[in-house]
Amino acid sequence: MYSLHRIIVSLFIVVLSSSAAGINPYFLPAGADGAGMGSVCIMKPGFWPSFRNQALLASFRSFSAAVNYESRFNIGELSTRTAATIIPAGRSSLGIIYSNFGFPHFKRETMAVASGLRLSDNLSAGIQIDYFLEKSSGEYSNIHMLTFEGGLIFLPVENITIGIHIFNPVPNALRKNFLPSAIRTGAGINLNKNLFAGVEAELSSETKLLLRAGFEYEVAANFMLRGGFCSENSSFTFGSGYRFRSVDLDLGFATHERLGITTSVSMIFNIRERK
Repeated sequence: MYSLHRIIVSLFIVVLSSSAAGINPYFLPAGADGAGMGSVCIMKPGFWPSFRNQALLASFRSFSAAVNYESRFNIGELSTRTAATIIPAGRSSLGIIYSNFGFPHFKRETMAVASGLRLSDNLSAGIQIDYFLEKSSGEYSNIHMLTFEGGLIFLPVENITIGIHIFNPVPNALRKNFLPSAIRTGAGINLNKNLFAGVEAELSSETKLLLRAGFEYEVAANFMLRGGFCSENSSFTFGSGYRFRSVDLDLGFATHERLGITTSVSMIFNIRERK
């Protein structure tokens, strides 16, 4: 059983970790692959990025399921557990995701349904409906919130991708509880068949402008190394990934100048590829 002191300290760390790391606490995890690249992900095709920019769902070709575990600063009470699936269908795909953050005395659950559609050879769009449920022990009431987010993907030339994403474009005057809004934009380039690099900028109603940069390099067949940087708290990230047949295994680590290291691990099962 948790003592009152531990509950108070844990809740303080929840608030501190979200604000100090410059991360919108309602964003779904970027997956261990994105975490290793400084969370540069809104323009890079992949399973977890498809829930950070839903337009990427349009290019996802495999019926897949995945799980992700993120431990912020290696504190159990700040861990996030996520499961998701993507179902491709013609020019569009459907994504379903569930995420659980916290511990018995403070818990945030996220459930979302997303869809992406290819509008043309160079343009895709997507949208996602989010439902948040926050539970606290004691006499505190549960908090329910509903919003949406969406994004665009544009390919101006063959090896460059531009992504734009908007989260919660709903005025808080219409809400009972505050929910931050954010807009992100970024560009990525495939420098060759083995090396990808990208940059992002994010502006939120809660934080100052954030800048991110990251890369992914396939050093050997099916083995990737990743690195990145986020301007908030000068956070450096690194990670690796390996594909074994139809399973992707990824690890990601993000540093914080005062609070330590956040560890992420993901497993993606590519069950069947769309033809």
